[in-house]
Amino acid sequence: VVLIDEVNRATAKTQSALLEAMEEHHVSADGVTYELPEPFFVVATQNPQHQVGTFPLPESQLDRFLMRIELGVPDRASERAMLLGVDRREMLKELKPVFKRETLLEIQTAVRKVYTSAALLDYLQDLLDASRQRHSTGISPRGGLALRHAAQAWALMNGREMVLPEDIQAVGVPVMGHRLGHDIENPGQSGRTLAEALVRTVPVP
Repeated sequence: VVLIDEVNRATAKTQSALLEAMEEHHVSADGVTYELPEPFFVVATQNPQHQVGTFPLPESQLDRFLMRIELGVPDRASERAMLLGVDRREMLKELKPVFKRETLLEIQTAVRKVYTSAALLDYLQDLLDASRQRHSTGISPRGGLALRHAAQAWALMNGREMVLPEDIQAVGVPVMGHRLGHDIENPGQSGRTLAEALVRTVPVP
């Protein structure tokens, strides 16, 4: 697991190296290629784009992140707990693994086996088609794969062996939001609001 803090403060050269790792699962240095271990995935934090010193992430890189989760500001009770709590750096020292690497690989394999019916694939493609008809930068085929895999994972987490429409709807906004809205001119819109509109308006089979 690679954790990248403030990913949109990285330079173009760093972004290029990260893109290689995320897409090819290997890195190159001095002409030598090094394979990355499995499982491998990237978790990143991002600063608001209007902040000084940030760089816009290329669409090709955004497309390689499975989803974007917006945490927002903690509620009052959570913030009070943070103010009164133990130093977070000390808490990190106490973290323990919750399961082994082999278990995670087994879970990833199980996710891919969750059944997606033809009707659900039609619904997923309807979402993709609608995104392309409504917006100049619609959801890519890679984004469609991400949406299906996320829905499979959501179904498995809820104890099911097949994907339901509500699984696609549950993960639709986090998966599609950062892939939309790169050409938005209306300040009242965002990729998230566009994704919410797709989930709300595309008919469910």
